[in-house]
Amino acid sequence: MKVLLANPRGFCAGVNMAIETVNEVLRKHGPPVYVFHEIVHNKHVVEDFVSRGVRFVGSINEVPEGALVVYSAHGISPEVREASKKRKLIEVDATCPLVTKVHMEVVRYAREGHTILFIGHRNHDEAVGTVGEAPDNIIVVESAEEVERAVVPDPNKVAFVTQTTLSVSDAQRVIDAIKQRFPNVRYPVKDDICYATTNRQNAVTQWAPDADVVLVIGSQNSSNSRRLVERAQEQGKAGYLIDDEAEVDPMWFTGKRSVLVTAGASAPEHLVNNLLQRLKREFGGVVETRTLVEEDVSFELPKSARTLSLNVVR
Repeated sequence: MKVLLANPRGFCAGVNMAIETVNEVLRKHGPPVYVFHEIVHNKHVVEDFVSRGVRFVGSINEVPEGALVVYSAHGISPEVREASKKRKLIEVDATCPLVTKVHMEVVRYAREGHTILFIGHRNHDEAVGTVGEAPDNIIVVESAEEVERAVVPDPNKVAFVTQTTLSVSDAQRVIDAIKQRFPNVRYPVKDDICYATTNRQNAVTQWAPDADVVLVIGSQNSSNSRRLVERAQEQGKAGYLIDDEAEVDPMWFTGKRSVLVTAGASAPEHLVNNLLQRLKREFGGVVETRTLVEEDVSFELPKSARTLSLNVVR
């Protein structure tokens, strides 16, 4: 079997930063460490941290007063920050800087009196946190149809931002609908969709035509990973989202001679390596790496982690 290995794949700069933030807090603080929501949307990453004393919580009220809390890469609302301060929590913010950029755009547009259309999945952690910046000024739209139904006070005072992990093609359809309905719409100069999300989707678009099957390493609750499967299916290929090599069904390869392997931005590289080993062992896989672009983006640890004292009270 021919195995096309997509590059870039796997961890992006924001995920690397978030994971290293929790590692640093564990090193300095020791367990237990409380993290608000999953630090990144990957089952294996979460399970590893749980085994090392990290406790993931869905509510700030689950964190003991005066304890330390890490905010996930997806960002949080001002309401959550306020709740943390009331509980006198030590806050370490691992929000991806690209998500923070969208938050700041929302704050600016709301201050200027715009109604903001947030293009994204309304129940995703990133969407919940971003909408919380200006809940009275934001309307979440998931499709072009929802754009048509949106009711805004002033059609000439509309802006839009996007979730960072969207399908580029899906987002563009919604953006086109917004621009058509609101010709004077404001929007960021630089695209909100994450560079890593775009690169991984473009790689699948380019190389899926050369494969019979596309395998994406990533968890079911990972938005950017699911978009990779959708991109494969848009190319007319069978695409499967798997957490690890154990979920591979040999029946997927009946009559197939080639497979494209990639990974979502929150999937660790060792899971890709394990998958490659299984494909070599059981299907005679011969790996060919194809590189779309070399990524050199990195984010330093947040100041709240770098300056954390080694003797924080637990």
